[in-house]
Amino acid sequence: MKCICLTIKAFLLGWLLTGLPAAAGPPGSPRTARISQSAAGRPNILFVISDDQSFPHTSAYGYKAVRTPAFDRVAREGVLFTNAIVASPGCSPSRAALLTGLNCWQLEQAGTHASSFPRQYVTYPDLLAGAGYFAGYTGKGWGPGEWKVSGRQNNPAGPEYNTIRSKGPAGISNVDYAANFAAFLAKKGKNAPFCFWFGAQEPHRNFEKGIGLKHGKRLADAAVPDFLPDTPGIRSDLLDYCFEIEWADQHLGRMLKLLEEAGELDNTLVVVTSDNGMAFPRAKANVYEYGIHVPLAIRWGNRIPGGRTIGNVVSLTDLAPTFLEAAGVAHPGAGTGDPMQGISLLPALLNQKSRAGDTLRTGVYTSRERHSSSRWNNQGYPQRALRTAQYLYIINFEPDRWPAGDPQKLEKDAGSGRWQPGPMHGGYHDIDACPTLDFLIGHREDERVSPFFHLAVAKRPGEELYDINKDPGCLHNLAGDPRHSQTKNAMKSRLENYLKVTRDPRVTGNGEVFETYERYSPLREFPPRPAVKQ
Repeated sequence: MKCICLTIKAFLLGWLLTGLPAAAGPPGSPRTARISQSAAGRPNILFVISDDQSFPHTSAYGYKAVRTPAFDRVAREGVLFTNAIVASPGCSPSRAALLTGLNCWQLEQAGTHASSFPRQYVTYPDLLAGAGYFAGYTGKGWGPGEWKVSGRQNNPAGPEYNTIRSKGPAGISNVDYAANFAAFLAKKGKNAPFCFWFGAQEPHRNFEKGIGLKHGKRLADAAVPDFLPDTPGIRSDLLDYCFEIEWADQHLGRMLKLLEEAGELDNTLVVVTSDNGMAFPRAKANVYEYGIHVPLAIRWGNRIPGGRTIGNVVSLTDLAPTFLEAAGVAHPGAGTGDPMQGISLLPALLNQKSRAGDTLRTGVYTSRERHSSSRWNNQGYPQRALRTAQYLYIINFEPDRWPAGDPQKLEKDAGSGRWQPGPMHGGYHDIDACPTLDFLIGHREDERVSPFFHLAVAKRPGEELYDINKDPGCLHNLAGDPRHSQTKNAMKSRLENYLKVTRDPRVTGNGEVFETYERYSPLREFPPRPAVKQ
């Protein structure tokens, strides 16, 4: 009965959007979507997503420590966005939301980290493949998680192209992304448009320590965010991160050249972004600015007027509807009938002023549930947030939990095999292991470092409000300031209403469901007690 209802809904929505019926296959399979009459000369789609890169860190945004000529070209010949916000500050939920155009809390298991991806949540590669596009991906698609258990035949990003390898520096993936893209193009039919996902595994940690300095980068060029202490070691860690960004950008440059040589570049919608912010304390896995604000540039030959910057807030959930509209493919609905929450950016990209107001919103939403296995019983750290052009408002649903992970985990004694408490401050696994975290922990008693350590790991209040124009580091919580009460109350009401309308379990009374989803990655053991003193 459920499948019949979905098929009827798909038929009706397809008829409304295209004037023709949209045939729907089994949930999660490539659906045969009807193509609108305006889809003649459909564009190719090259989607490029780095792994853990915050918004300022390309040379197009003026960051001196990094050189990204390929990204800069896309931005220069297309549109550069300065307020692109992810649906979640963690890999797999962010990617699932991007692929479906839905919020993470609407995606069940796929809305949390390292779980599964239910078949009923159709992705834009599914729909494009069903409409005749040749689809594939290289590098990292959707993940981490287990997509096969739900009966999917491919990664939600498409069929895999990762067989061609090359040797690179330590910490760098050995997948030759550009060579695999060339193999994909060679396999594509002559007249079929393509949909390709290039998921760089950089700049995900671990980095080769000192590789930035080794390749001529200068400590003076590494601008340190306000939430980290400014030390030579942390500057060097940032340079290593920048080296990995450049590695991914080189592969993008090779891909653009391949398309140019094939005469396909100007008929290719090229989108370059990241899944969440950089893997440093108080960035990745946090709904603060450096966790949710990412780079975004879009190019489409002469179709998109180039040399423009858009400062309005946009969500990466907007990309799926953008791709579908550009391809002339109607979306029959996702999941149990929920429409996509993302809004096509195409009117703004094409500079259609009469429609741009429908696209450029005044606020976008982001969320977090579970990230790493970092707390007793694999509990997450649930957050919801509303980001406008000026403010970031956050609800922390479980303020008694440790945001970066419980300070102390259990370790198995090699002799007795018994579990026993490990060293203090060894359990902050929602922060990727790195020299910067080691420095904060090792110098936490230093009065110059202690405030930064506590910013990263200490418990947080139930509400937070930041003026991100004045305070991009999110250091000064305005939620308790009477001068900002009107702003806070308005944003709180707006966020809570949106969560109710979109049926978020955290506000409909079933929030604990997020704690029940199976995790397909190793679990750590933590002391089963409510609190551990710092």
